[in-house]
Amino acid sequence: METITLEQLLNAVHGRLLGDFDRLDTPISQVETDSRSIHPGTLFLPLVGERFDGHTYINAALDGGAIGCITARERDDCRPGKLYVKVDDTEKALGDLAAWYKSRFAIPLIGVTGSVGKTTTKDMLAAVLGVKYKVLKTEGNHNNNVGLPLTLLELNSSHQIAVLEMGMDKFGEIDYLAGIVRPDVGVITNIGDAHIERLGSRENIFRAKCELLPHVRPGGLLVLNGDDPLLSTLRGNTPVSTVFCGQEEGCDYRAQVTGGDGVSYIHCRLTTPNMDREVKIPALGEHPTLIAAAVGERFGLTPDQIEEGLSQFVPTRMRMNVLRRGEGITILDDTYNANPQSMRAAISVLADSRGSRKTAILGDMLELGPFAPALHSGVGEYLGTVGIHCLVAVGDLAGYIAEGAREGGVPQVIHCRSREEAKAVLSQVVCPDSTILVKASRGMKLEELTAQLLELTAEA
Repeated sequence: METITLEQLLNAVHGRLLGDFDRLDTPISQVETDSRSIHPGTLFLPLVGERFDGHTYINAALDGGAIGCITARERDDCRPGKLYVKVDDTEKALGDLAAWYKSRFAIPLIGVTGSVGKTTTKDMLAAVLGVKYKVLKTEGNHNNNVGLPLTLLELNSSHQIAVLEMGMDKFGEIDYLAGIVRPDVGVITNIGDAHIERLGSRENIFRAKCELLPHVRPGGLLVLNGDDPLLSTLRGNTPVSTVFCGQEEGCDYRAQVTGGDGVSYIHCRLTTPNMDREVKIPALGEHPTLIAAAVGERFGLTPDQIEEGLSQFVPTRMRMNVLRRGEGITILDDTYNANPQSMRAAISVLADSRGSRKTAILGDMLELGPFAPALHSGVGEYLGTVGIHCLVAVGDLAGYIAEGAREGGVPQVIHCRSREEAKAVLSQVVCPDSTILVKASRGMKLEELTAQLLELTAEA
């Protein structure tokens, strides 16, 4: 964050000073929501949740060297020499500050949302654009009402473009986040079943994602998945220029898989308005690549620069990381999160792998509500359709994956109700010349099983 003054902060968050502090030119070099991360020049902003109230830690932050705080509580005991800025809502104040702060930088902003592949797409966009520009991108899971504003506050005068991921699990969230960002380019990767427990149907998820559309700046661009049946309905009905990416003939950016090992990379024929060539990309699907090509061309990258950026892409930890082991064993660590669409995509990668034996270690997919049994069962049936040899299902809901797999004809199906049970059976499913996929919702913590697999296998 570049230094701002107290006066600028007050105007941005619509706040008022408490106590006797009146030095409006006081510099603020950082805003922090964690009282344990305070350093000189930091302003502490306490967040309030269902089970916590950051106001409890204001004094600890001041003891740690914070110059002051933002607060939604009136105070009668303001410390001398410390500033207190009163607002109605601290989370909204964070968003207001971020919206004002990013307006100081005349750079393009790209907003990415979707049910599956947001992070992969964001990272691939950053890799491609990074060939030509200094890029700020969302790190980790900072894609919500707190993380996105904090990401914007990391902007500085060296940045030339920003790629920002926007997540949601209910109506209104994309509207709020996109209203802060006001992107020059909006991206929707797809419409799936993630968060269907709260939203009730895929059509409602579509409506929630489309809250992005009115916030794309006039003269901006929308980049949409042309293979998604719901997003395809937006053809000719968007507020700004729109391009579609996919395998269908009507897509502006198209890809055709031509080869590769199906696990760590694929060869793809990319056809765009400015290029028609075969490129090598990570085996994470063609759509992130096409989206990156579309956005790259929007910002003036040449075909050679786009291909260079694709070659430099590195997936986020636990998102389809390919771990090569001895005896021809490959572990696909995709344990960061899961929903029905991403499960099927990962299983497709497993099915296309070259290993003679293909094993899926799959755990519960969370936040699916009453749809969970059918959606888990469908994943199990899909395993049989694509020829997976073995399933280790982990968790209560994963029992439905096991049932579907048995009905789908998967030869070996093992159901474990916990990670500890699964650890005890992993040695039974590890064999030479095999590929093993590990995937579940984040709350299942199946990265522990990946660690166990690494212990059971030798280094390559």
